[in-house]
Amino acid sequence: MSETISIVHPFPPLYDAESRVLILGSFPSVRSREAMFFYGHPQNRFWKVLAELFDEDVPRTTEEKRAMILRNRLALWDSIRSCTITGSSDSSVRDVVPNDISGIISGSKIEKIFCNGALSHRMYMKYIFPETGIKAVKLPSTSPANAAFSLERLVAEWKAITL
Repeated sequence: MSETISIVHPFPPLYDAESRVLILGSFPSVRSREAMFFYGHPQNRFWKVLAELFDEDVPRTTEEKRAMILRNRLALWDSIRSCTITGSSDSSVRDVVPNDISGIISGSKIEKIFCNGALSHRMYMKYIFPETGIKAVKLPSTSPANAAFSLERLVAEWKAITL
């Protein structure tokens, strides 16, 4: 049984001055917190989806993942700065404090924001959109918990980030 903890996001956003598209998750999973990097669970399809979209090999190491994001002018961060969570369960999230994305917006060329899943989008629209005024597009979650979406269907939906 997973324990319920109150936790602050343990690692920084990934972006540079050339980033044009911001992808927001909700909050790092247990595996991502252990890896200290985004989408660390081996069953999460995030890296496979991006590799398919950008016609690249699936990155394996944190450095390969970091390079892929920056090479394709993407930025990664999460909607939630801190929360109470049980394991990696989005449905258990409460006591939310949102992330401040103003530094990413001012330090890059962000034109579009996409949310990886419903919780990320809900938190963005509730807490962050009033500050930025930039609407975010909700994409289907790449989480293994989203079994309704095949890899092919995810890739088709996620094509929006390349436009």
